[in-house]
Amino acid sequence: MTTDIKLDSSRIQTFRQIVDDHYRLQGRRLPWRETTDPYHILVSEIMLQQTQVQRVRDKFTEFIERFPDVRALSGASLHDVLASWQGLGYNRRARSLKESAELILERHQGKVPDEEAALVELPGIGTATARAVQAFAFNKPVVFIETNIRTVYLFHFFKGRERVPDRELEPLVEQTLDRETPRRWYNALMDYGVSLKQNQGNPSRASYHYTKQSPFEGSVRQVRGAILRRLLNSEPLPYRQLAEELPFEAGRVDEALRGLEADGLVTRRGSRVSVDRARPVCEPETPSRSKEKNR
Repeated sequence: MTTDIKLDSSRIQTFRQIVDDHYRLQGRRLPWRETTDPYHILVSEIMLQQTQVQRVRDKFTEFIERFPDVRALSGASLHDVLASWQGLGYNRRARSLKESAELILERHQGKVPDEEAALVELPGIGTATARAVQAFAFNKPVVFIETNIRTVYLFHFFKGRERVPDRELEPLVEQTLDRETPRRWYNALMDYGVSLKQNQGNPSRASYHYTKQSPFEGSVRQVRGAILRRLLNSEPLPYRQLAEELPFEAGRVDEALRGLEADGLVTRRGSRVSVDRARPVCEPETPSRSKEKNR
């Protein structure tokens, strides 16, 4: 079943007013909303993938202080980046973010690109994240959907429906988009969506794309995290010692370790396991680059 909803100007205005009123009264103050620096916003968007806002709030400022710009992140060791990332989970994102910084320095003169095609070429960035960066960093009136935005449109326009795909929501996001201030509009939508989840039984469950995250306790993610924490706090360890120190069956440690190796997060040389502490060789900074700022 598909629904082609066309909104008249009155309904659009009423909907916008509801969202704007909520934002005016209950909008959240978040550190990445206090800047339009594209690099800082890129960092926040990668952090916010699959991670709750409160956990990101606690880590974002610390991470930016440690790696304030593309060059700093590009020139850091994977070990230092992963150490700063601890507490956010899904550590592949940290490696992807570092690799993105390297590519931005190499291909875009250290400036985060503002075009979708260039953004999606960066590791770990799909269409939704690319468009979020366009909206929040460059104030571009692009259409994108994430979980809280999805919640708002499901609640207002699809009551009684189940398994609604995003392709049915996108025309409504397009019709109601505030093209003058998309940055503010999407922030308002997200905050309103958070409120609806808290007070309306989470309308996002009606989405075709809704999935419930599996428990962390006892998962491979838990084992992977324990391995990384141990290796980030030591010199290279013999694999046997690592397996003996961790409170998991040896087979599960080996499975998780193989996954970490495949993701490029740890290295096994002979019998020893480690996180790479080497820093990449960066080209010298030129005066023209050092003076340029991201938009």
